Parts: sequence; C-alpha cells; structure tokens
Amino acid sequence: MATLTTVPVGSLPFERFETVLDGSEYGRLLDAVLRGRELLAGRVIWNVNSTARGGGVAELLSSVLAYARGAGVDVRWEVIAGNPEFFAITKRIHNWLHGAPGDGGPLGAEERDVYEATLDANARDLCEVVGDGDVVILHDPQTAGMVTALKARHIRVIWRCHVGLDTPNEHARRAWQFLLPYVRQADRYVFSRRAFAWPQLEAERIAVIAPVIDVYSPKNQELAPPVVDAILARAGIQAGGDHGEAVFIREDGSPGRVDRHATVYQERPVGRDEAMVLQVSRWDRLKDPLGVIQGFARHVAPRTGAHLVYAGPAVEAVSDDPEGRAVLDEAFDAWRRLSPPVRERVHLACLPMDDPEENGAMVNALQRRADVVVQKSLAEGFGLTVAEAMWKARPVVASRVGGIQEQISGPECGVLLDDPHDLAAFGAAVEERLVDVEGSARMGAAARERVRAHFLDTRSLFDYLDLVASLIPGPCAS
Repeated sequence: MATLTTVPVGSLPFERFETVLDGSEYGRLLDAVLRGRELLAGRVIWNVNSTARGGGVAELLSSVLAYARGAGVDVRWEVIAGNPEFFAITKRIHNWLHGAPGDGGPLGAEERDVYEATLDANARDLCEVVGDGDVVILHDPQTAGMVTALKARHIRVIWRCHVGLDTPNEHARRAWQFLLPYVRQADRYVFSRRAFAWPQLEAERIAVIAPVIDVYSPKNQELAPPVVDAILARAGIQAGGDHGEAVFIREDGSPGRVDRHATVYQERPVGRDEAMVLQVSRWDRLKDPLGVIQGFARHVAPRTGAHLVYAGPAVEAVSDDPEGRAVLDEAFDAWRRLSPPVRERVHLACLPMDDPEENGAMVNALQRRADVVVQKSLAEGFGLTVAEAMWKARPVVASRVGGIQEQISGPECGVLLDDPHDLAAFGAAVEERLVDVEGSARMGAAARERVRAHFLDTRSLFDYLDLVASLIPGPCAS
C-alpha cells in the first residue's frame, strides 16, 4: 500500500503583516523570525495529517507553513495513506472525541490492529527521511498511532489535537482510552482549548495554541462588491454579475479567476438584492445541516424574505470523511420535503475542490455577501469559519460549543446560542440580526477587531516557535 504523500509548501512573505499589525506587534514578529532562523538552522519541522484539502486543518497548514518557510524555516508537510476501513475507524474516533456516537461501531482489538498496521507503514516511510534534530508534529487522531514508532527512533514528537469536548461523556472517554497509549509518549501535546486537554496527560507537556486565519489568502482577502457578485454568479449561486470580474489574487501573487460551477440544489439562484443567511461547513452531522435547514424553514423564512445558503465542499474531494455523501443525501432529502415557497429560498451548494484557491474565493464571496453568518454546530473543535466571517465584519450567530467561545468573546462581537438544539432560539437570533441592520454593523466591526488582535497567522508563528524551542537543547531554547 502506498503511504506518505508529500504536499508542496509555498513561501509567503511575512513582511505583508506590517500593514495589519501595529508597530510593536510587527517588531515582535521580526524578532521572532530572526530567533527562529537561528534556532532551527539545519533542522526540519515535519507536519503530518490525513488530507491535503477539505477542512480547517489542511487550510491552516497551507498558510502557516508557507509563512514559516517565508521566514526562513524548513517546514514540510506529509499526508498519510489509509484504506476505507482505516478512515471509518478514525471518523469514529473523531465523532467520539466530540461526544457523538457516530456510526455506532466498535473500537476494539480488531480496529486497533487496522489502525496500528496502517500507521506503522506510514511511520516507516517518515522515519526514512526525518533527520537528527528534526521535530515532527502529528495532527489529530488519524496520526496519533505514529508516535510509538517515531519515539523508538528518538525523534522529537508533538501531537496536535484540533478537536475535543469541554465536558467529556462516555463516548469521549472511550476515544481517549483508545488514543492514550500512543499520545502519552509524545514530547508535547497541543490543544486548541485548555478544556480539551485530557487530565491523564502530563500537565507540563501540554500547550494551548488557538488556530488562526490567513487574511491574505483567497478565502479572506478583500473583494470588491462587483467581484463578489461575479464570483457567486459564476458559481451558479446568485443571479446576475459580470463573469469577467470573477477574479482573485492567488497566494503566489498571480491573478486567479473563478471558472468552475458549484453543484447547487436550488429552485432558482439568490437574487442580488435578497438577504442571505449562510453556513459554511463540511457535510458532517456535527455541523447540524438538518437543524440549520429546519430552523430556517420554521423560524426565519415565515418572518423574513431571506434566503439560506448551506455551502460545503464537494464530498468526493474529502478523502478522510466517509460520511460526507450520506450527510449530503440527508440534507437533500430535507430540502426536497420543504414546502415549495420555502424550498425556493433554501440552497445547498457543493463547492468544487479541484482548485483549493478557487474554492477559497467562492467561500470568501459567500461570506462577504451574507447578511448573517451562522455556525449552528452541535460540537466543534474550533470552527475557524467563525473567525473568517468575523474578519469580514459579518454578524455571526453560533453555538456556544468548543472554540467558538474563544472567538466570540462577548455579545458585542457575536451571538452565542446556549442550546444548539433550540431551533426557535436560533431563528429568533438570526431574525434579530437581519432586522437590526445598524446593530449588526457595530457587531461586525467589533468582530473584525477581535480577529485582528487574536487570530492572525502571526500568533501561530509565535506560539509554535516557543513550543519547538522547548524541545531543542542549547542556549536558544526556552
């Protein structure tokens, strides 16, 4: 079986942050870059995860690693291989860590054998290229089983977990029972929230690093309103717009254009002047697409003229999520059962992933076009779609779960729903944000400042440098 696949890592100039950060923050960044070059000269920082596209981890790695390389650090990215049985098991673990039952399957001796055999093969490949003094960062449950083989070679290992649950239930405890024999051997454990850290891990090895966004990426760069209209028209989601203006700037600075159409289940496109409520998520039951559709249909559509767009990736492009097709089918069935007047105002969009930067431009245009962005997740690791929408000064209505609570720190910068199952409360919050235009504008401005202060790529560069430095002996290590 083929194992590791190398993902090309670009190089982005960190100097561009001079226009976003104030003078003292930018000075700190310059100092950190110089320190990183000196400390890590001749070393490689390896990152390993389960997919190069689809989902927040792949997006995070794509930008953070490019800025690290632009700062003079040798970073590399490998993606593991696995068969459908392996990814069914890791999806089960993923769901359990969120406290959800998932497919209801077991995590016993047979599943452990499949998990270990798959990751042992990947680890053998990795050990052949990792050098003395290098550091390996393994991302999420899909890679945790590699720790044992790497530590047997005396390689420094960081395990980075992007998912978790504030108050563990029986599902989460069983998932950790499965993972602990591997994770416990790592030199450091990184979580997005302190609450996600498992108490059986050594406290002195735990670090908390919040995910971040790249404000210059195609997904977050500034787009003029005519460009937004053109991209959405080209994608087939909105009526009107000059397709020739469906342009964006690629990460390497070259011009890009949206050429592909989304697969959209709809009666008609959204009108250019019609209000839009948006959720952008993978086709995952934990993102609650059925609840979003039903909450909108019952409690928003009868009282407003708004449309709902639920946008996710083309399911065939996300290799490590075997449930995507089934969840999309469930959402389609729910949409088809809506009454015709409501169904006309609900749109399910599968965005093409052939070109990740083109996909990012589509998401960017959707978020900038939206009057209200929602993230009605039942569980969430961090949920960077919230920070993306906040950066675009959109009012956000989201569940009080996981890392969403870190981003929406108070009512001035967003609305948190205490019970994501309460569809009436969800609908009332969305309706209020649609009606109170001035209040929503103030909320959006505060949200953007919150992201600028806490969730830009520069924060990750600082945090990861300190973490890696703690593993490297010598006078420069912290």
